[in-house]
Amino acid sequence: MALNGTWKIEKNDNYEKFMEAMGVNMMKRKLGAHDNLKLVIQQDGNKFIVKESSNFRTIDIEFTLGVEFEYSLADGTELTGSWNMEGNKLVGKFTRKDNGKLLTAYREVVGDELVQTYVYEGVEAKRIFKRG
Repeated sequence: MALNGTWKIEKNDNYEKFMEAMGVNMMKRKLGAHDNLKLVIQQDGNKFIVKESSNFRTIDIEFTLGVEFEYSLADGTELTGSWNMEGNKLVGKFTRKDNGKLLTAYREVVGDELVQTYVYEGVEAKRIFKRG
């Protein structure tokens, strides 16, 4: 599948504003904007294994499309939700456990880049990855 592979963060667009909307404090926002995030994505049918490694943590996330699971962001925010495929795009809808608000995430390959888009409370951010 197109998402399979190793992806290294190339650039962020509006990511600090997004983290601010999420309630991340300024120090963590500054660090988060330079986290050197690397994703290793393996898809096998409806099952995904995503290894996230950054300056802060390395975790393995396993999920099946359409099946709800729990996930914690790097800042400790806890979410519950699921990923689904819409065409060639992975669409994640997650609810924050602390306030019940929706975080939507998208992952899609555009040209030779993996574009990860987040939308929270009307604030949209993009993180662009290159194959590495």
